[in-house]
Amino acid sequence: MPRVGFSSFLIVCTVVVSTFRAPAQNPAPMKAGLWQIQMEREENGKKMPSASDRMQEHMKTMTPERRKQFEDMMHKQGIDPSAGGVMKICYSQKMVDQGSWTDEGICKTDFSTRTATSWKWHSVCHDLGYEGDGEAKFFDRENFVIKSSGVMKKESKTTTSNITRTGKWLSADCGDLKPMDSKP
Repeated sequence: MPRVGFSSFLIVCTVVVSTFRAPAQNPAPMKAGLWQIQMEREENGKKMPSASDRMQEHMKTMTPERRKQFEDMMHKQGIDPSAGGVMKICYSQKMVDQGSWTDEGICKTDFSTRTATSWKWHSVCHDLGYEGDGEAKFFDRENFVIKSSGVMKKESKTTTSNITRTGKWLSADCGDLKPMDSKP
């Protein structure tokens, strides 16, 4: 996989997890614990391989030592890169209660709607050159679908993207996967 493609993947993951920076008075209607996240993405109108598939492809080119370092780093970020077709992410109760699903505030997000079943927002991530809109539908505390679309400008290249993330709660116990808000 070309380095540029993997860099785009990491940027998408950062945007995905940094979208939900919300004040504590209106936490996300979801459970804390281990979540399975399936992501489908289009760039410039072309369907792209899943994030997990791209990550797996990238890891194939790594030495065993580098792969272990990468997996350890992803685990420390609360992401299991070996979940096969999906990502597994651990959200702590603190993250859910505070509406902060990540400890990185790289995007400014303004919510136009936040109800028990639907959130709508506009995000600007100056450091990433990204601006876009999104909507989350919460079917219950264990299932959600997030659709977002945006434009990323990096140097002279502009990329439009449409991303659909489907989340399914798996367990209150994250096992050895640490929440994204845990400090190593």
